[in-house]
Amino acid sequence: MVALTWDQVGERLYETGVEKGVLYIPNGSGVYDTGFAWNGLTAVTEAPSGAEATPLYADNIKYLNLTSAEEFGATIEAYTYPEEFGQCDGTSTPQPGVLLGQQGRSTFGLSYKTALGNDLIGTDYGYKLHLVYGCLAAPSEKAYATVNDSPEAITFSWEVSTTPAAVTGGKPTSVITIDSTTADPTDLAALELLLYGEVATEPSLPTPDEVVAIFTP
Repeated sequence: MVALTWDQVGERLYETGVEKGVLYIPNGSGVYDTGFAWNGLTAVTEAPSGAEATPLYADNIKYLNLTSAEEFGATIEAYTYPEEFGQCDGTSTPQPGVLLGQQGRSTFGLSYKTALGNDLIGTDYGYKLHLVYGCLAAPSEKAYATVNDSPEAITFSWEVSTTPAAVTGGKPTSVITIDSTTADPTDLAALELLLYGEVATEPSLPTPDEVVAIFTP
């Protein structure tokens, strides 16, 4: 038996930042086969909910706890957004430059990257890829204000709910996280090639089963 130790050199880990946001629009079959770079992404706040225990009593004691289904939501904040996100934000464009609000909202997928750091090499330690499925954006306020001696850019914000995608051998999920410090580098590169595309390949968001298959020996 080895005694526990804390805060050893190289083990002081942290996570920070958000970058390389990609919006994925599903086709008529629900396949996320087209991706668009999301410039100006400033924050993604993950907000799981549910998984609450409901106690049951019998024989004058707590008999067991039943747990409700867990749901995944998020808040996306950005200085701007891809033009293609308009259809996800209730906007249609009948003519170039003409935007109709309060229209139907389509679902979308999202991926983004966060940095992993430690006390030795900082944020070069690694990173995580976050893949989110079945997103639906709720209407959000846009606060326009006069320009003054302390100018600020408008920050857009969307509350997002999700519908989980099927996973073979597991419960449906809305989010997958890949850790570069433990994942196989070759498999990770193959996944990033799909997510970000290349000259002859459109960026796409693979299904959870396809993601698992990439990392399966």
